[in-house]
Amino acid sequence: MTLQGSVLVPQDYSPTDKEEFMSPVMTEYFRQKLIDWREELIKESSETIKTTLQGEDLNKPDIADRASAETDHALELRTRDRERKLISKINEALMRIDEETYGYCEETGDPISVKRLSARPTATLSLEAQERHEKMERTHSAD
Repeated sequence: MTLQGSVLVPQDYSPTDKEEFMSPVMTEYFRQKLIDWREELIKESSETIKTTLQGEDLNKPDIADRASAETDHALELRTRDRERKLISKINEALMRIDEETYGYCEETGDPISVKRLSARPTATLSLEAQERHEKMERTHSAD
């Protein structure tokens, strides 16, 4: 069991659509999931900085080795930048939990499905609203 504040989350707990939406246990489950995910991303980022980026010598005598090292380095930096943005989304989701707006579509105010939140805990739109947004983006980008 996980204990945050006064809410116990059973170890084998998995939220379902059959229970009260964003009950204290469900809310705590998602809070812990987000916190664990953020800690893992920060840990990976710290390890990368310590091992890869600080110890990397990009001045290799062989041009192919240098190009390969530079490509790996650039890929690692892009990955870390995506993770930095993801950490920001995780922090925003945690703020929504504190504000008791987590799990509700920003566009419609309707609950986001538990299945969607389980797959994408930072989701801010219901599946239907997300699909509308993506359709509008495709329509406008084709212009």
